[in-house]
Amino acid sequence: MTWFKKKKMSEQDLETEEIFEENEVETPFIDAEDEMNSKEEKSKEPVKSARELELEKNLKAETERREAAEGKLVGVQAKFEEVKTQMERETQEMRGRMQKTLEDRAKQNQFNFLTSLLPVLDNLNRAIAASETDASFEHLLDGVKGTARSFEQALTSVGVEPIASVGTDFNPELHEAVDMVETDSENDGKITAEYSSGYKFGERLLRPARVQVGKALAQKAGE
Repeated sequence: MTWFKKKKMSEQDLETEEIFEENEVETPFIDAEDEMNSKEEKSKEPVKSARELELEKNLKAETERREAAEGKLVGVQAKFEEVKTQMERETQEMRGRMQKTLEDRAKQNQFNFLTSLLPVLDNLNRAIAASETDASFEHLLDGVKGTARSFEQALTSVGVEPIASVGTDFNPELHEAVDMVETDSENDGKITAEYSSGYKFGERLLRPARVQVGKALAQKAGE
């Protein structure tokens, strides 16, 4: 009986030992050399100083400010392009309005000038009608004079001015000398006759007056 119990217990002990072997957790093996190498690598990593950390912080802040400034610049550029486009459009519209105003003003001036010429035509028709009923020279002359006065008034109404000639000093910018005539010293260089009137429009010369200029007689050697 005693042997049987011992044998039985031995079998139980064997089973228990097998169970322990099956449930045993394998512990990873750490190589001592690898552990030393890892420590050496960690020890070789550079340690940043306070100055380096401060510089990195300032660099990051400066980068953020630069990116923010670039963003604002993009917005300002877009606004500038918008304002530029609007100003170009308004300038084009203003140019169109000014052009139309100038055209309207030019047409109005033409209309006023043509209106001022109508009395000239009326006087010519009256002179013709008068010469048909009364062929006297006096009536014809009066009609022609009236027509000339009407035409001069029409020119004056649009800013045309006659150039003074007879009795004034010869001015090559306003007068065209057709011929010369001998005269006394007092009238030397003065206009003695006018062949056709000259006119100015504002400061511009429409045409010069065609005139005769006086020239003093040469004094004799004995005088």
